[in-house]
Amino acid sequence: FCHLMDGQEAVSVGVEAGITKEDHIITAYRCHGMLLGRGETAARLIAEMMGKATGASKGKGGSMHMSLRKNKFYGGNGIVGAHIPVGTGIAFGISYDKKKEVCVTMYGDGAANQGQLYEAANMALLWKLPIIYLCENNLYAMGTACARATPNTKYYTKLAPIPGIKGDGMNLFAVREIIKFAREWCISGKGPICLELETYRYHGHSMSDPGLSYRSREEIAQVRRERDPIAKVKQIILDNKLATEDELKEIERETRKTVEDVTVQAREAPWPDPEKDLLTDVMAYPDPHPFVRNVEYDKSIFP
Repeated sequence: FCHLMDGQEAVSVGVEAGITKEDHIITAYRCHGMLLGRGETAARLIAEMMGKATGASKGKGGSMHMSLRKNKFYGGNGIVGAHIPVGTGIAFGISYDKKKEVCVTMYGDGAANQGQLYEAANMALLWKLPIIYLCENNLYAMGTACARATPNTKYYTKLAPIPGIKGDGMNLFAVREIIKFAREWCISGKGPICLELETYRYHGHSMSDPGLSYRSREEIAQVRRERDPIAKVKQIILDNKLATEDELKEIERETRKTVEDVTVQAREAPWPDPEKDLLTDVMAYPDPHPFVRNVEYDKSIFP
């Protein structure tokens, strides 16, 4: 599966702008913008989406399972809501080590009804953990409008008594400022905070979803026309004479060429080697004598 995030760029860029490289991020499977913000290359990202050995997860994770642990980005997780307790555990580790860091734990409006979110948040508040629970509300989860899935569509209030704030997830600068506030809240010892950033995805939930059975073409076109986060930033740049129209067009041309070039490289890259790679990256401390355990031990496969 491939879950595109076009339309939600202000969230990924704004979050990264509001924290530091010492802070931690964990998210669900619409993760590509966050991965780039943490320092991954476009070449390794696209190679991973094609399942190639040169990818961010060596071709083993695909679009939904990309991480960059050295830069404190823990994925890219495929099971809805299952990463939220992991993010809470990361925050517990930060607290245990008495560090001035936060963990931004991102989830969608669909995951906001998951029980594990509330169990994790309960512990976070008890222990005053430095965690930002960030709900990216793109209004439709997999394909169901918010009001049809929950009686409380004010997602920033759902973790009460954890304090919550709602912000404009289509405005890069609004996202940056709300994240900076939330970070300061957490590192000052006040405990967790819940943010809701209302945003919008232009494509369907995944590539198997046309995205038009629960909303209209006219609605999508209106959001693109009136609220597009990239167009907003472009207009601010032009209004303040920070760059010319021609300079911005040149940046766009260079970006498109980079994407085209690394896509060609990814297509030509090798596939993972089943014999060499099948048993790697499975255990944190690999067995010096690995084997594949069968139901009957004497029928196990010993390389």
